[in-house]
Amino acid sequence: MPADPSDDKAKALRRTGTLNPGADEVADDLFKESEFFDARDLVQVKYEMLRRVEHDGWTIIHSADAFGFSRPTFYQTKEAFEEDGLWGLVPERRGPRGPHKLTEEILAYVGERRAAEPSLGWAELAEIIEARFGLRVHPRTVQRHLMPRQKKR
Repeated sequence: MPADPSDDKAKALRRTGTLNPGADEVADDLFKESEFFDARDLVQVKYEMLRRVEHDGWTIIHSADAFGFSRPTFYQTKEAFEEDGLWGLVPERRGPRGPHKLTEEILAYVGERRAAEPSLGWAELAEIIEARFGLRVHPRTVQRHLMPRQKKR
């Protein structure tokens, strides 16, 4: 199936983080001969790579190569699938998964200080964090974590 980056499926795959960046490297005939198989769908490609080895008797090297992956990626994919089923084939979200400097304890303390003294600015709060916890943070970091999230328009 030709890749059309403007179509709805490509947009949905991109939004969910499952758009295959190596779709052009998928050389398996199923993905070239049938519209059902979509090389842009990373979960489908990884599943078929595993299935080719498990049920069709392909070698790991042949299967990984035909689907545009390395052997280590094959093994990681297999382990993820064995642990979590299909959900394990969905890529994990990149980047930090929460505040890695500002712990819940720090945020609670600073929130209480700000509630008691609303006139404290972000820079002052950053200084308080450094003095109390020995942790240097940018005032904007404090602001981001203490201000309620506002919907972007």
